[in-house]
Amino acid sequence: MGLFSFLKNAGSKILKDSAAENDAAAADAAAANARTSSVLKNMVEGSGVAVENLDIEFTDGTATVYGLTTSVDDKEKIVLMIGNVDGIGAVDDRISVTTPPPTSKFYEVQPGDSLSKIAKEFYGDPMKYNEIFEANTPMLKDPNQIYPGQTLRIPNL
Repeated sequence: MGLFSFLKNAGSKILKDSAAENDAAAADAAAANARTSSVLKNMVEGSGVAVENLDIEFTDGTATVYGLTTSVDDKEKIVLMIGNVDGIGAVDDRISVTTPPPTSKFYEVQPGDSLSKIAKEFYGDPMKYNEIFEANTPMLKDPNQIYPGQTLRIPNL
């Protein structure tokens, strides 16, 4: 897919919370980048999204992700999981897909948005908000908790 830009200081605080606990261990930039890569990899592996040969490199706010998935849905979920972490400014997607279906759209949440408002805009039916929610799990835990600047995957229906 390529390089995706995200708001670097918005999203999950997984990196900041973990970094605060291990400041002494991450004294130099190489160690900090390796530790960030490990935290991101553990997050993706723990999400339940299927990916083989997962590898993540982190340098200067950009996470480069390698691996193999069987669907574009899983590939996009991985990119969004990583990109919506505070401290990630871009995701360089190097994930291969074995059977690529039609691609989804990406949408940046605006102030006042809700999943039903977004569903109405893209599908003409606000009740299809759950399709957007499901397409963005495990990143989203609750359909009522989205925030401006967050990037969501809007699947083709």
